[in-house]
Amino acid sequence: MESLSLTLGHSPDPDDAFMFYALAKDRLPTPGLRFEHILQDIQTLNERATRGELDISAISIHAYAHVSETYALLSSGASMGDGYGPMLVSPRRMGRDEVARSRIAVPGRMTSAFLALQLWLGRRAEELDILVVPFDQIFAAVKRGEADVGLIIHEGQLTYRNEGLELCEDLGIWWGHENDGLPLPLGGNVIHKRHAPELRRRVSDILTASIRYSLDHRPEAVAHSLQWARDMGAELADRFVGMYVNHWTLDYGEKGRESIRRFLARGQTMGVIPKAPPLEFVI
Repeated sequence: MESLSLTLGHSPDPDDAFMFYALAKDRLPTPGLRFEHILQDIQTLNERATRGELDISAISIHAYAHVSETYALLSSGASMGDGYGPMLVSPRRMGRDEVARSRIAVPGRMTSAFLALQLWLGRRAEELDILVVPFDQIFAAVKRGEADVGLIIHEGQLTYRNEGLELCEDLGIWWGHENDGLPLPLGGNVIHKRHAPELRRRVSDILTASIRYSLDHRPEAVAHSLQWARDMGAELADRFVGMYVNHWTLDYGEKGRESIRRFLARGQTMGVIPKAPPLEFVI
């Protein structure tokens, strides 16, 4: 019997590579299913999700508010900033008011980092001077003087000092202080609702098994992820992977779900997103 081919979108970075290692290297049985890995930056994946193009995809939690009628959240695959998160960096330290007046390089308007930035500043996108660039080009944009401040995600959170930059604010720390220590919800995996509930549940189980396999076979999964680890050795890559692939990734839990509700509700109250949809998980 011919296998059903499903497109699986995720970012070309160490944590996603770690998460999907078992699937990419056929370490798990997936009878009747075949996964086509599509590696693109998170803003591109968010945009594709608004068009319903991929069967399964990593997306920003911010973007989920725009695609909830088309996609359901998988219970595994979360990227949560637990005491850390997207960072604002600059050649010199700036306070909140100065950041708000500066030109800010951001990794995409639908990223959770950008929603968190607007919540922190208390200003909507149209009130800010924004330069949208791919996440891996933000350092360069700041160093060339195209932007005064960079909103960094992924491994840049561990390497910004190597670029001669200073931390202005860690939005994950800010969010935790504002929300009873809850983690900042950044990304998740979704599946298209055109697929029957039974298939959604089966895919959910497979992706959870892939994450668990990598956590149980950490050295080989980290070694695999190194090919996407820009300017990082094995030790630093392992540290970064641990930040975003952990117990939250296996299941959001009630605290993770509550944090998403608060995050999107605040975005709706500010008028940044059209609505804070009910969370629909594949259980």
